Amino acid sequence: MIRVVVVDDQELMRVGFRMVLGAQPDIDLVGEAADGAAAVRLAGELRPDVVLMDVRMPVLDGVEATKLIVGEGTSRVLVMTTFDLDEYVYSALQGGASGFLLKDTPPDHLVSALRAVAEGDAVMSPSVTRRLLDRFVGSGGVPLRDAAELDVLTEREREVLALVAKGLSNTEIAERLFLSEATVKTHVGRILAKLDLRDRVQAVVLAYETGLARPGTS
Repeated sequence: MIRVVVVDDQELMRVGFRMVLGAQPDIDLVGEAADGAAAVRLAGELRPDVVLMDVRMPVLDGVEATKLIVGEGTSRVLVMTTFDLDEYVYSALQGGASGFLLKDTPPDHLVSALRAVAEGDAVMSPSVTRRLLDRFVGSGGVPLRDAAELDVLTEREREVLALVAKGLSNTEIAERLFLSEATVKTHVGRILAKLDLRDRVQAVVLAYETGLARPGTS
């Protein structure tokens, strides 16, 4: 069973999530919270597999709650937002969230996303994630982190990382570089290991912050 905690300050949203998740045979909704502080407490007590986290909340917002929960290593966090260009979401990704969903995501996509995050994968809409990064990373074209962090990568790995940052899937990268999908998957795994990154979301953020990927480029 995938154990989930839902965090949203709107009771109507929590009721909706309760109905959707309660209908899934492999998902157990173990707790609900109306603010980030309560979410942190619940995550510590219940240690769910995934916390489904709203970002704009009273007491403690979802960004700070995400950082605390991920920092404790108790659960993975999937953030939700009403707006696809939301500075809170970018901050949550920096803070360790395993991706994000828009609140109008269809129920079946929500369930699939929770399952993916529970299995250790990242959930991200390439087009929306890229727009977020274009807007919030490297203002003025100045990298936010030292590009030397990428020196541990081979040229091929840097090439793969740049394509990951553009939102390409492993299949699309394989086609672009004339490689097998298995080889691309191996490259991505090595990139994450060498850079001590948890998932593709963190890889995308790092690629932008070091200047490997540039806002507005295709």
